Amino acid sequence: MRLRSSFAAAIAVCALTAMTGTASAWAPAATAPIKPGVQTDTAGGQCTANFIYTRGSDVFIGQAAHCAGTGAATETDGCDSGSLPLGTPVTISGATRPGSLAYSSWIAMQNADEANPDACAYNDLALVKIDPADVSRVNPSVPAFGGPVGIGGPSATGDNVFSYGNSSLRLGISKLSPKQGIVTETVGNGWSRTVYTATPGIPGDSGSGFLDAEGGAIGTLSTLAIFPSPLSNGVSDLERELGYARGHGFPDLQLVNGTEPFNGDLVNAILGS
Repeated sequence: MRLRSSFAAAIAVCALTAMTGTASAWAPAATAPIKPGVQTDTAGGQCTANFIYTRGSDVFIGQAAHCAGTGAATETDGCDSGSLPLGTPVTISGATRPGSLAYSSWIAMQNADEANPDACAYNDLALVKIDPADVSRVNPSVPAFGGPVGIGGPSATGDNVFSYGNSSLRLGISKLSPKQGIVTETVGNGWSRTVYTATPGIPGDSGSGFLDAEGGAIGTLSTLAIFPSPLSNGVSDLERELGYARGHGFPDLQLVNGTEPFNGDLVNAILGS
């Protein structure tokens, strides 16, 4: 029993150390198999992970809540759209074991009888708990660009943004993944922004994270617009999404900063990918 207790204590210390967010606490960015931008699969719904988060000793990878949706692709109102339940297994590319759906903004809003139409339309964040056996395989840095460096602020029209999409429709061609674009408008009373990128997000990019020009995490890819702004992307506001999660069961939820410095140079990002 003493040996078991000592072993358990050692595991707890390692887990707590990993939560500090220091570079040494995570797998090296160049070789870590689990990081922002990897693919996730929830019962056949393939999406792209956005950022790494922690709550105490738990480590999560983010995806869009609609990745676990059970209705048609056009069902985007989180207050009345169906979702797979919490606890649903989620395959994470690079992980040796499935993660599990630990939080869904859609489920949280329905449980809370949310009445704010902007939240219902744009709050689209899910957290997948990474199996403890895979935490040592994680790095929080965004591929190609580095960062994030905390939460970014509100967007203005014309602001530059950066993202890393990883849809399987790109057939594994990583040079098509780094993207740069601009914000064209803010919608939903700040809950979302419309973004154009040189190569727009496509099915499978859903959930991918967006960074501002300073490397701050500002949003998650929620929708691909057809009308009235063809080929634009709806990017939900991450600060609001995290605020909602903290108010609905995850009070200590934290975004993890990347171990690699942010570099908003698209050309170098493509050449180095």
